[in-house]
Amino acid sequence: MKNILNAPFVQEMKDATANMYRLGWDERNGGNISYLLDESEVAEYLDLSNVIRTIPTGFDASALIGKIFIVTGTGKYFKNVEKDPETNLGIVRIAKDGTTAELLWGYKDGGKFTSEFPAHMMSHISRLAIDKNHRVVMHSHPTYTIAMNTVCSIDEKEFTHKLWQSNTEAIVVFPDGVGILPCMVCGTNEIGEATAEKMKNFRLVIWTNHGIYGTGTSMDEAFGLIETVEKTAQIYMLTLGHVVNVIPDEVLKGLASLWNLKPLDGILK
Repeated sequence: MKNILNAPFVQEMKDATANMYRLGWDERNGGNISYLLDESEVAEYLDLSNVIRTIPTGFDASALIGKIFIVTGTGKYFKNVEKDPETNLGIVRIAKDGTTAELLWGYKDGGKFTSEFPAHMMSHISRLAIDKNHRVVMHSHPTYTIAMNTVCSIDEKEFTHKLWQSNTEAIVVFPDGVGILPCMVCGTNEIGEATAEKMKNFRLVIWTNHGIYGTGTSMDEAFGLIETVEKTAQIYMLTLGHVVNVIPDEVLKGLASLWNLKPLDGILK
């Protein structure tokens, strides 16, 4: 059996959490990541018949029975993942009853997965129904994205348009736009259900006054989506009230045509 600490998926989690903390997206114990793993790959590092303990999922996750995820722990600081992954991360498999998760590795201090585990799993269900290659749900608190969210309408098309007008990369990276939820209590099934509903149409969902959820087929894709929104929101906020030039809709249409993209309907004139 190979050493789990050398597994590529553990390294990816270490790299992503370190980068997110360094960028200021995930202060203290803010933020969480869940990553759907390939069972055959995990079997190279763990005895899949050895269940350390079970943890309630907090909702009916029957759609994910048998699927294995590596997930950041509740109350854990991203800055500590790199030096102690076995305490700050866990690998779990959704059990046959759909309401418990089997711990296969990690959370060695007796902890468990993030309190937003239901929101993550619900989003995985939504995205897998659209894209069988989907793998990652990433949540963070990027500064400028939250700042922009506090001064702009939460109308999704209007917000998306402001982003597209501020940075030519925006429409190229997320032509499907950005979904937005009103301010809600986080860590609840209600916000998880609302996020999952948005995930049927968007890969990115902003939680007003809180942060953003990004998804993807890889860690790089999910990270890159959030990174591009945050960079664009920074441009918007730095120029707020002083904008002379915005990217015209005709140029946005040209970018979409160049890259064979279908922009979210109802935005471009």
